Amino acid sequence: MSQTLRSQFVQLTASLILILSSCARPQATAGMIQVLIRVDDSIKTIEVHSGASVQQALYSGGVILGSLDRVNPPGYTVLSDGTEIDITRVLESFEIEEIIIPFDRQTVRNEALPEGESRLLQPGQNGLQEITYRILIEADVEVSRAPVKNVIITEPVPEIIMIGTQSTHSPVAIDGSLVYITSGNVWVIEGSSGSRRPLVVTGDLDGRILEISPDGQWLLFTRETPEEESINGLWVASMNDSEFEIVDLGVRNIIHFADWVPEKPSFTVTYSTSEPSLASPGWQANNDLMTIAFTSAGRALRPRTVIESNAGGQYGWWGTNYVWGYDSDHLAYVRADSYGLVDLEKKELVPLQDIIPFQTLGDWAWVPGLVWGRDNQTIYFVAHDEPLGLESPQASPAFNVEARTMGSNLKLTLADRTGMFAYPTVSQVLSSHTAEISYRVAFLQAITPLESQESTYRIAVMDRDGSNLRYLFPPSGDPGLEPSLPGPVWSPGGDRIAVIYKGDLWIVDVDTGAGQQLTADGQTQIMDWAP
Repeated sequence: MSQTLRSQFVQLTASLILILSSCARPQATAGMIQVLIRVDDSIKTIEVHSGASVQQALYSGGVILGSLDRVNPPGYTVLSDGTEIDITRVLESFEIEEIIIPFDRQTVRNEALPEGESRLLQPGQNGLQEITYRILIEADVEVSRAPVKNVIITEPVPEIIMIGTQSTHSPVAIDGSLVYITSGNVWVIEGSSGSRRPLVVTGDLDGRILEISPDGQWLLFTRETPEEESINGLWVASMNDSEFEIVDLGVRNIIHFADWVPEKPSFTVTYSTSEPSLASPGWQANNDLMTIAFTSAGRALRPRTVIESNAGGQYGWWGTNYVWGYDSDHLAYVRADSYGLVDLEKKELVPLQDIIPFQTLGDWAWVPGLVWGRDNQTIYFVAHDEPLGLESPQASPAFNVEARTMGSNLKLTLADRTGMFAYPTVSQVLSSHTAEISYRVAFLQAITPLESQESTYRIAVMDRDGSNLRYLFPPSGDPGLEPSLPGPVWSPGGDRIAVIYKGDLWIVDVDTGAGQQLTADGQTQIMDWAP
């Protein structure tokens, strides 16, 4: 092939290749776009493939995000050419601040001190609180400071000052120990009504339980608790040792019953519990019966169950009350629809009598007052009587004080139309010229018996068989007293009765009916009197 022909062939081949290449599909290539990243006081311009997300752009730009950093636009956003990405650095730190908790000041009135005189019972001490704050800083500017932890390092101790108040009441002799709660504190009177001393001054006793132990060494009481879902707690204090710290038994939510097992020395307590409830009345009773013991050093032992939690019969949500006799073998129970005995060996309830439940038409239930006679063979109780007219049995306004003997199951009505809140109590054994055990029974008598739910009351006393019934206090024509548990409280000698009248503590002579006011602050809640 000549040189000319060779040249023409090469040119023709090149032309054919050019034509064929122009007819083929074009090769796809990804375009690039530019984005700006503002971070750490600087601006970065980077190129990324079209369709990339913000997160991919940050990765390509070598930007590392902290866990709290904010990105605008969000990381999943698809970028377009010229998009600006703003990074806001967010720093987190924690700061602990100590705060002084000022102590409260409490005053306790004492009629034994002259008016205007005061004494410091307990010096106040400030508490210490630690608050941990979480701090967020954006672009070197603090934008948030929020508390995340709150710890009380030291609880504040309230300052308690006893203030004297004028008292025109003449001192009277007091046998044994008379304790009472006023303004959330416990006071004890011994020897003379003019000689009283504070026993527990925490200011938070709720007045549900106050019981001196059978050996006279301890005091059982309930206190309000700051714990959530807890109504109160059960505590013990020494009656004689002022240096002994009060003992928390670790028992919570006591509404109706807590008392000492009647034995000496006294280190065992029985109680029944409830569960707090948002619905009225504020609890749901467990109707159980528990025991707990503690050591002389003040260490509470493990509780034991005597009666398991149960429905408690009709109106069982209100609760069951228990009543000890005068030894550790006799224990009764009483609830809205029945009363009976507790078999401590078999750990079961033995019903003695059904009760017609009273229809209160409210968020409370009526539970009869009940007490053992001194012979441990007789039970005195308030009975709901039959209807007087066309009302239903549950709405009957008639209530009587009755007695039941254990051996013969004989029931006797000792006092008619007493009212529902009679709360009978028995005195100590009295001296007698016969072999029979002699004692008296006191109860509250409604002034308007057929309207006893709203009525005021007065103290009545009778012999154990219902004879020699007398009305003592207040005198006829004076305002009656408001009924309250535990009802009249007998003195150790059986010749006086303590009662709360117009919010104050009074003692009444059983023979003459004369009353003597002992307090004047109108804050007395509950009392107990023991040898």
